[in-house]
Amino acid sequence: MTNQQKRMARPAAGRRAGRSPILFWLGAVLCVAAFAFTYYAFVRTTLGQFADESAWAEAEVGWQLGRGVFLDFLDLLPDISVALAAVVLLVVALARRRWRAAGIAVGVVAASAASTWILKNLILDRPDRGVPTLEHNSLPSGHTTIAAAAAMAIFLVVSPRWRPFAAAAGGAYAVLAGAATLINGWHRPADVVAAFLVAGFWALVAGPLVLRSGDGWNFFHGYGSHWSSSPVWPRLCWLLAFLGLGLAAALYWFIQQIGAAPTPGDGRLPLFFWAGMGLIVGAGMLLSALLIWLFSFQSRRK
Repeated sequence: MTNQQKRMARPAAGRRAGRSPILFWLGAVLCVAAFAFTYYAFVRTTLGQFADESAWAEAEVGWQLGRGVFLDFLDLLPDISVALAAVVLLVVALARRRWRAAGIAVGVVAASAASTWILKNLILDRPDRGVPTLEHNSLPSGHTTIAAAAAMAIFLVVSPRWRPFAAAAGGAYAVLAGAATLINGWHRPADVVAAFLVAGFWALVAGPLVLRSGDGWNFFHGYGSHWSSSPVWPRLCWLLAFLGLGLAAALYWFIQQIGAAPTPGDGRLPLFFWAGMGLIVGAGMLLSALLIWLFSFQSRRK
């Protein structure tokens, strides 16, 4: 190969994968800020504790369909999540030779799980704000963290053309896991949102490392070049994010207007539960939409 051919084969200057790591670092900082706000608003304040506890107390009334199925799903969730991630990582590592990317993805799962355990058990507490509630801190949700981190690991190691679909499917899986913990009374909505943010933080920290682990395979041909990179996937994520967050905001506002029941769970309608479900769907799919945009933008292009 001549020198001229070698120059033509190289990625265009400024267009290589992971060319702007500062965007990933900024995203990671935003995750930390959102986590701090979620903890403060829903755990450290009386109003937030009441809203979160009410959503948990209303779960049995708010969702009755298939509760046993959701409980069985939660029992198997860690095993399912680890198995899915392990299969994809092994296939990618063995068939595609993406050993470094697979190792980084494993680190994201391990760091997410460890961070959640440390935050929940050693750092964060749940102060008494006069709201009838369990005394121990349950934020972030461990089950949701594992589900979200496994989805993130798969998202990181697949090729750019598969990432839009992987983000949408993984986001839906993490949302389902988080919603199941609320439906079965294991966790409050804020616990689930915090778990998304923990996994999102580590995925963003790892993003530049994965993109720079192979400039050749981190090449994005553009939306619509394959069914898995169809623009339908990011649009679906954005739509569900806005619908979920809009529903949560509208219900919280409506409850403020009509007045909440004096005790969590005593309301005639499970409005707090559905507000919490909207918050879970909105937060999970918003994170997926942002990851699709950032990784697609930062993958190598012509």
